[in-house]
Amino acid sequence: MRITRDLLLRLAKENAEERAFNDSSIIAAYLSGSLLHEEPLLGGTTDIDLVFVHNTPVKTPRELKTLSPDIHLDIHHRNEKDYHPPRDLRTNPWLGYELYDPILLYETKHFFEFNQASLRAGFDEPKSILKRSFILLNHARKTWMDLQLNAEEVTPDVIIKYLDACLQAANAIAEMTGPPLSERRLLLDFPARAEAVGLPEFTPGLFGLLGGTEIVHSTLDEWLPAWKSFLNFASEASIADIRIHAERLGYYERAITAILASETPIAALYPILLTWTLAANALPENQISTWQNACNELGFSNEQFGEHLTGLDRYMDRIEEKIEEELALHGLELSEIM
Repeated sequence: MRITRDLLLRLAKENAEERAFNDSSIIAAYLSGSLLHEEPLLGGTTDIDLVFVHNTPVKTPRELKTLSPDIHLDIHHRNEKDYHPPRDLRTNPWLGYELYDPILLYETKHFFEFNQASLRAGFDEPKSILKRSFILLNHARKTWMDLQLNAEEVTPDVIIKYLDACLQAANAIAEMTGPPLSERRLLLDFPARAEAVGLPEFTPGLFGLLGGTEIVHSTLDEWLPAWKSFLNFASEASIADIRIHAERLGYYERAITAILASETPIAALYPILLTWTLAANALPENQISTWQNACNELGFSNEQFGEHLTGLDRYMDRIEEKIEEELALHGLELSEIM
């Protein structure tokens, strides 16, 4: 089957309308994520990010549904109260961008008309932009602090938290010029965003935080068989994170293969390390030695992890300095966005 953006949009609309017809609690449905762009495919695969807004409490916040080996629905369920008050969405780094300009698939009670009017007023003002950036940085800082105080041993859970802090810190930069970046495309898209705010040095800095300066891309190729084996086993575990659900394995595998064959193969590091670590976190401790060896190569051993935390601390300090510089350019102070 030839996958085109038009086909994906049609599938999104059909599935949204069918679900809304059979679920009276749905008051709105919209499309977000990669399908908002002209080139949504990576490695010939993509997910269709659907958001359903309900007027009743949500029991299952997220679900996946396979449409073909190359396409699956990634459905987020939200309560309408998540959008109240709508003016606060101006400074919400994730939900704000999601609702600012999605593709509307279904609505009742003028959901978008009411919420978008309040959201868009002032959304692009420097104060709102920099507050969204600061919120992401603050999230990263809190995670870093928790690791600094409590990470006595480098476990999969510790690495997951560390990678989340790196993602949030990188997105504090990305948010200054657009929406936050996804996990799968983080290292592909980040260089342009760092360049756009005059911080090209933040790209090698981010790779350094992930241990990317310690390896070559052939190492990533060598890790793939073990990585795939981990995900195959872990995806069947009841405690596995939904991000490595069996329906998403092709989504990651084909994307990673495509990145490894590109001009920037090292950009596959973040999705490989994240998903491998999520898999390791769902498996018994005595079955994760291959993952541990890979982490040691990246400098994530018990002895070296402190150096990564120190590097992340410095990285976040520089981001805060950049935020303060941008605030000063617009006659604002940090206290006004805290």
